[in-house]
Amino acid sequence: MITRAFALLTAAFMGTAALAEDIKLAVTTSFENSGLADVLLPAIKQDLDLDVQLLVVGTGQALRLGQAGDVDAILVHSRSAEEKFVAEGYGTYRREIMYNDFVFIGPRDDPAGVAKSGSAAEALKRIGVTKPAFVSRGDDSGTHKKEIALWRAADLAPETFGAWYRAVGAGMGASLNTAAGLDAYILADRASWLNFGNKASLALLYAGDAALFNQYAFLAVNPEKHAHVRNDLAVQLENWLTSPRAAELINAYTINGETLFIFNAKPE
Repeated sequence: MITRAFALLTAAFMGTAALAEDIKLAVTTSFENSGLADVLLPAIKQDLDLDVQLLVVGTGQALRLGQAGDVDAILVHSRSAEEKFVAEGYGTYRREIMYNDFVFIGPRDDPAGVAKSGSAAEALKRIGVTKPAFVSRGDDSGTHKKEIALWRAADLAPETFGAWYRAVGAGMGASLNTAAGLDAYILADRASWLNFGNKASLALLYAGDAALFNQYAFLAVNPEKHAHVRNDLAVQLENWLTSPRAAELINAYTINGETLFIFNAKPE
């Protein structure tokens, strides 16, 4: 009798477990480093009975995973690359979810005078003139793409820089660790910086330029390119990420009283 009861309980548990479905979502290292996934994923599981498997990579690699059909959807932050992904037929469309901003981090004594800057371009020109250690993600991520665009907007060419410019080919957390070790300047997203534990002698020196706006968007992989992708689950996830429930969780996520992301998804 006990054996039969145990068997029934086991079967019931397995039946319940089988209801949960999996979706593969490629996300940026900056999103993962922010800690927001630890808030959103349990809520998604609770509301949708959906297990979200995160593949944490840079934006460029996330888009390549989508092109190959290795994920069902992506959450990234490089508008031009995202629009190209959709235009080439790899994504069904682009849906904006939330935003924050990029910030300039550097040594507290600020030898380049970045904190005195009136714009992002001026901050980079000060760095370009004084040539202190600068850490670049160097990984084709959204942050790296933004950094390169900012250098070019300041009429500077990072490919011509000397040894002071360190392209490390790493994620946001690892790059911040390198900057902390070198007492170097770095461009980071605000959320990763606020959640970063090893600040050492680094400080946030400059922010606020409209050029530093950092939008995150969700793109479902096109099932017409890859019939095996779970577009049905991607649509469920998108609907949840653009819902009032997600808005409440995203806007309420703070560290030391500072908001990390602002929800800005618009109704369809």
